[in-house]
Amino acid sequence: MSTSLKDRITEDMKNAMRAKAAQRLGAIRLLLAAIKQKEVDERVVVDDAAVLGIIEKLVKQRNDSIEQFEKAGRTDLAGKERDELQLLRGYLPQQMSDAELSGAIDAAIAESGATGPQAMGKVMALLKPRLAGRADLGKVSALVKQRLQVQ
Repeated sequence: MSTSLKDRITEDMKNAMRAKAAQRLGAIRLLLAAIKQKEVDERVVVDDAAVLGIIEKLVKQRNDSIEQFEKAGRTDLAGKERDELQLLRGYLPQQMSDAELSGAIDAAIAESGATGPQAMGKVMALLKPRLAGRADLGKVSALVKQRLQVQ
């Protein structure tokens, strides 16, 4: 039986503690705290899909922070955020190529029978669970919108 993503993250935290890798340990603890917060708030035990959603949210936050720190000239803080970003991306599945993404969008449009921009919600509802952690949903949304306007 394969271990869950949450178990893998917990094991990585223990390894970081043993190795006295303070920066890595801090980033993993932030991730585990976000997971625990979701479990407490929603009174559920998160599965791998929920953990991927949390990681994606943290990745987006790190990207935004890096952008803001660079605008402010704080390269030291931007570097710290980049390190955390790299660690978080290590837990995400391999990202889809543009060709794979295009094929998935075409399949979802065909499956939903979408014929215009008003059907974007249907298409995205099909794509979200399929692409969780494997593609930037903001980019996917823009591509779907573009495809539906062409039709």
